[in-house]
Amino acid sequence: MANVVYHPSVEGAQHGAKSLADFLDYAKAAGATGVQPSNYMLQDGRKFKSAQEIKDTFAQREMKLDGVSAHCPFWVHTTAWTGSPTIKPFLPPDVAAKSPTAIETWTENYLVRLMGLCAELGVKVVPMFWGVASGWELATGYPWGFWAGGDYDLIKKGQERFVEKTKRLRARANKLGIKLCHEIHPGTAAMCADDFNTLVKICDGDPCLGVNADPSHCWEGEGWETRFRKVASRVYACHVKNFVIRPGLPLRAMAPNWPDRAMQFTDLASGDLSMARYAEMLINIGYPQRYCQVMGTTTAPLIVEAESAYRDLDATSANGIGYVRDNLCFPVAAGSFEEGMGA
Repeated sequence: MANVVYHPSVEGAQHGAKSLADFLDYAKAAGATGVQPSNYMLQDGRKFKSAQEIKDTFAQREMKLDGVSAHCPFWVHTTAWTGSPTIKPFLPPDVAAKSPTAIETWTENYLVRLMGLCAELGVKVVPMFWGVASGWELATGYPWGFWAGGDYDLIKKGQERFVEKTKRLRARANKLGIKLCHEIHPGTAAMCADDFNTLVKICDGDPCLGVNADPSHCWEGEGWETRFRKVASRVYACHVKNFVIRPGLPLRAMAPNWPDRAMQFTDLASGDLSMARYAEMLINIGYPQRYCQVMGTTTAPLIVEAESAYRDLDATSANGIGYVRDNLCFPVAAGSFEEGMGA
């Protein structure tokens, strides 16, 4: 009998106005069989909900817990040292008013507690971003010649900073068997596959360093297939999004209004990427097998995200869930099509 290796799922970060229960009800009504809630949805004020309460909420709705999105707090943790005000939206106001060092400490302790909760829930896959450990100069990616001088080396210092600042979090993840799945993304510690592989190298091959594949962030020269094949053995998580590049517009213009930008997220069917080819490549590089082995499941999630400059968030995610269910959760071949040929 043909085997289906995927199920439709949705990330909760963009649906943060909903409670966990409301998000699950919405996702189920839209056709998802699992969800990836954000860390904020697991909170009860300044504390986390109990693991039993969360499990009961999922069990009552017969929904799968596909991982926990912790992009925001991880990014804050590795970016706080820069003093950038862009971390403030992701913190309680009283914490956001503290010094960069105090914010880093607070966030690190928060993430240690979050990983403990994930372990109680049986969650071994945590999609996230590492922040700008090498500084904003390198995060621009601009190839000028001022990253090293007579008395400084931003690349070397950034690598040392990353190893040191992430040490406790990586140790915690390894102890709990959790994969911290960095979403290779502009404005983070690894903006392309080679950047990520460098992080693995400087951390002596740390097994907790995983990748959250998302092809919609491959729009500055490195194609999605090149990127994810380079880091193939580290892909334990994925998002399913599409995009288009508007011709003649600069990708790096300072345009705060999303509809004015050159890169636009789209519905899954009409962007520049073939989602079917992406889903097939994920099978080829072992993502569903890897996810199922770590999480103890029989299918792996294809997780959509509500990112659109034009469409309502609920409508965006519902449209994506339907597309994944109807087009990407296909029966997988058990062998070569050539085996059925001949007399």
